[in-house]
Amino acid sequence: MATEQEVFQGSALSSDTQIPKEAQKYEEVESSAGPPANDAKDESYDNIDYPPPWKWERFFIGGYNQSRMFKFKKPKTMYNAINLFAGVAIMFYGYDQGVMSQVNLNEDYWNHMGINSPMGNSRNVAAEGGIVSVYYGGTLIGALIAGSLADRAGRIKAVVFGSMWALLGAVLQASAQNIAWMCCARVIAGIGVGAIDCVIPVWSAEVSSHSARGTFLAVEFFMNIGGLALAYWIEYFAYLNPNKSMAWRTPLALQIIFIIIIGVGVNYFPESPRWLMKVGREEEAQNVLKATREGDVQHELKEIKKVVKFELETSTANHYWAMLFPKDKYSRGLRWRVFLAVWLQIMQELVGIGVITVYAIDLFEDAGFGEELSKLLAGFNNLSYMLSVIFAVYTLDRFGRRSTMVWGSVAMALILLVAGILDKFAQVKGPNQHAYGAGVAAFTFLYTATFGATWLTTPWLYPTEIFPLNVRAKGGAWSVVGWSIGNGVITMITPFLFQAISYGTLLLLFGLNIFCLPFVILMYPETSGRSLEQMDAFFENGNSWNVFKASRNIKDAGIEDWRWTKKMQEEDFEELEQGGKTSNAGRSPKEDEKDARLSWKKRPAYTFRRKASNAGLM
Repeated sequence: MATEQEVFQGSALSSDTQIPKEAQKYEEVESSAGPPANDAKDESYDNIDYPPPWKWERFFIGGYNQSRMFKFKKPKTMYNAINLFAGVAIMFYGYDQGVMSQVNLNEDYWNHMGINSPMGNSRNVAAEGGIVSVYYGGTLIGALIAGSLADRAGRIKAVVFGSMWALLGAVLQASAQNIAWMCCARVIAGIGVGAIDCVIPVWSAEVSSHSARGTFLAVEFFMNIGGLALAYWIEYFAYLNPNKSMAWRTPLALQIIFIIIIGVGVNYFPESPRWLMKVGREEEAQNVLKATREGDVQHELKEIKKVVKFELETSTANHYWAMLFPKDKYSRGLRWRVFLAVWLQIMQELVGIGVITVYAIDLFEDAGFGEELSKLLAGFNNLSYMLSVIFAVYTLDRFGRRSTMVWGSVAMALILLVAGILDKFAQVKGPNQHAYGAGVAAFTFLYTATFGATWLTTPWLYPTEIFPLNVRAKGGAWSVVGWSIGNGVITMITPFLFQAISYGTLLLLFGLNIFCLPFVILMYPETSGRSLEQMDAFFENGNSWNVFKASRNIKDAGIEDWRWTKKMQEEDFEELEQGGKTSNAGRSPKEDEKDARLSWKKRPAYTFRRKASNAGLM
């Protein structure tokens, strides 16, 4: 996903900072650094041996056309339009993800799918979860295809490609007559959504100016959950239709409106200037920059050339197979990043959000609420979830990625523990049943709000911060692969969990939140406030999956930015630029003196706080 993190650029590194050879070959496209001092060296980037156009590109419809592109008087209007359009695409992703929540409760739908057949409860539960989960098999396939297609034929053609699959899937879902039909339709729709979801964040990050990315982050996730809530409330009112067939087919058919807007509208927006430069269309790349940037664009154009040259030199690493099975040190660093991106998305689902959002009605009914009240509670829970996303921009920037995820998991674990205990008593008939049920509802609202403020954004933000620009599209694809695996497994097993262990499902999610904590603490470097050059320095010199050990290795290598468990502060950049040592997480004489003055009663608390701060958790 697009991130305001990239406001901090490669200029944050001093001239004598040790960075890997690969990172020295290029700077981040969005760099705010001044022009390089060695102009003779820059001239080498004017002579790039561009590859010939992909021979199959002409068979994919749509694409960028300069004469067709929207024209605005001010660049700010253009990137606001880009962010709004990207937000609509992300809203569609949220809508499509949540559209099955009430479809699963429709008796006419059950009859068409054969779920209400006399073949037994287990078969019905498997069918219900299977129809939902096969969609994520499609998103996995779509992401992998689109990640490669976006590099070969362009970002816009990849989005149009995904829209065509999504349109076919929506039509087939709305007209499904049996379970086999619906499963095939879900897979096809998943291919389209996976493709769109993979490419849109990369495209918007490369086209829009970095000055708009803070706003974009807020709008993007707000509209994502807005799509989820919109799907729910459309289904709620559609369910009032006495024609029960139309009650579940109408929300599925309304996906077509989003798809047409995305598939047609994207052709009127600018293509990624980096991709245009990659295929030798320099003049068009310059025109795109002029349309989306304020001021002179020549420096950024030079930086794009540097990135493109490096990408062409390392083209053998820009393949899925090479990223998984590396043959050199640079590719091994990419495999490390792939694992972090995929596993982070899987953990996002393990903490339980898919269970709560997709099966919220079942959860409230188990807590003793009637069907209608359960539907209303689930709908208002989605609205609360949407509003909580606003706090994510604040938490991510102020506390960093690691701290946000760690304390988010701690909070959600405690909430789920209490909710699970209350749910146990809420399922027992008695005078206090409603009171316990109200407690379950309150803690469910609190859980989704906490997730929205902490874990929702980070797994989508992280890939854009750790993957180099030359493999960013495929890095985004790997992220969607992890999201697909996590969602597919969780949505498949959740109906069985509610049937088999009931309130124990919430207690299981409590355990999974605790399970995720050591992975975040030990394996994930803090990316907040760091440029892609600095990320390259970490993966080049860390030489360990343990972020604490990697930090020590980086320190031993003589690199000044070595404490990767902590967020990079603005004053730390000033120290780097002045050639100073940034030891904001190390022991200073003042700290030693303060520690010595503390009484033995106060020292444990102070020591705990200091160590937690050094780990980036406070």
